[in-house]
Amino acid sequence: MEELIERLERARSVFVLTGSGISAESGLPTFRGVGGMWRTHRVEELASPEGFARNPQLVWTWYNERNGAHRRAAPNAGHYALAELERRTSDFTLATQNVDSLHMRAGSRRLLELHGSLRTARCDACGARRPLDATGLPLQEIEHGCGGMLRPDIVWFGEPLPEAAWREAAEAAARAEVILVVGTSAVVYPAAALATRYASREAYVAEINPEETAISDRVNCVIRSTAADALPRLLR
Repeated sequence: MEELIERLERARSVFVLTGSGISAESGLPTFRGVGGMWRTHRVEELASPEGFARNPQLVWTWYNERNGAHRRAAPNAGHYALAELERRTSDFTLATQNVDSLHMRAGSRRLLELHGSLRTARCDACGARRPLDATGLPLQEIEHGCGGMLRPDIVWFGEPLPEAAWREAAEAAARAEVILVVGTSAVVYPAAALATRYASREAYVAEINPEETAISDRVNCVIRSTAADALPRLLR
């Protein structure tokens, strides 16, 4: 912890990658942890273009529930600590795999939502977007006026990340002096590669996660703690 604090104090450029673990203490379950959201449905049913084509009502029922859960949740101390770290760092980029908008609500502004968000729906034919409120998308309104279907405006399995966001994240990771990998299992690619393959050899990479991950043996520092506990302590 002490060495990481010293590195952060000297760093002019910091890159942070977060996953669903940072939101766990806000009451949102991780996907792959005990009790994760995938335990009752196969991934292909809920988070793929093929699953949506087969049963859009099932997909939207699930995402409407997620949308409601996201809006009821509040950012935790980890989210707020990253927003404060941004204010203290001249070159700061936060890339998240989460779609819950909690980083934005905590005040993060230099934010890249690599997997999109549940703030909007997007037509799979014409690309038109529609904002979502707390109730999500009514099932009778899935069909769009152009003949396409409105889908969650997020990246599903098998789909590419948004090109502009990915390019900006890769560039930020490459120039960062310190990289924080927070609350992610580091198994979802290409996002997981940002902390390893795209990082500079000189970068100091720290993992903050209560559990061992796929990159634990390849980083400079491992803090076995939750984000809500460790990140505020880094700032203090």
